[in-house]
Formats: sequence, C-alpha cells, structure tokens
Amino acid sequence: MSKRPPLSADARRMLAQAGLCASCQHVQLVESARGSLFMLCGLAKSDGRFEKYPRLPVLHCAGHAHSAADGA
Repeated sequence: MSKRPPLSADARRMLAQAGLCASCQHVQLVESARGSLFMLCGLAKSDGRFEKYPRLPVLHCAGHAHSAADGA
C-alpha cells in the first residue's frame, strides 16, 4: 500500500469541514487545473445513490466506511 503525499494547508482545512467524508475510505481529493480542491466519492462510480462530488459537510451517508489510515 502506498502512502499519500503530505496534505496541503488547504486540503487539511477542507477535511476539517467535510463531515463524514474526512474519515471515509471511499473519498479522493481531486485538484483542478486552477488549484481548487474537491472531494470525489468513489462509490459514485458504481452506485447511483451517491453523488460524485457531494455537498459538504456530509452528515449522513449509507456508504461511509472508516479509512484504515483514520485508525478506526
């Protein structure tokens, strides 16, 4: 398993306000060409119930699964 690169200050701020997405194994941080950060839900690829880029903070999610890196 490869380690993620260190998070930028902007990414850490986003995670602090993301709700459940911050600790979910399905989330991916995506940076646009202009430098904006977005949270991509990996479940959206295979399940239409999930938004590709959910509105944050996510407070309830049927697909939430704690990330192993989160220690839970």
